[in-house]
Amino acid sequence: MYNRRTEGDSAYDLFSRGVTFLRTGNPHQAAILLSRAKLLEPEKASIREALGRALYMSGRMGRARREFAKAVQINPADDYAHFALALACERTGQRSRAIGHLKLALAMRPGVADYERALARVSDR
Repeated sequence: MYNRRTEGDSAYDLFSRGVTFLRTGNPHQAAILLSRAKLLEPEKASIREALGRALYMSGRMGRARREFAKAVQINPADDYAHFALALACERTGQRSRAIGHLKLALAMRPGVADYERALARVSDR
């Protein structure tokens, strides 16, 4: 079974298996593995971002928002982390914060249609 930890599991092994679960539509399993990876490597933005995605897909918006915020704190130049944080902020009622992070994401990577649509949607509310 993929979610069992063995002595040889590294943060990378857990991360890789967690991302595979994300890709196959199993966010709950992904969250378990990615949470374990985070314990081993708490300052890895990639782990925090993937965990945030798993939590978001599982409907755990508050926790997802915290993971995306940590990913942004670790790597402020990550446009996708700003975008993901904005979506989680929107879902938890933090509209102004969402708009700010969407604007940052668009400033970092202009022309991304998903970012533009999200900003238009959040701004119209």
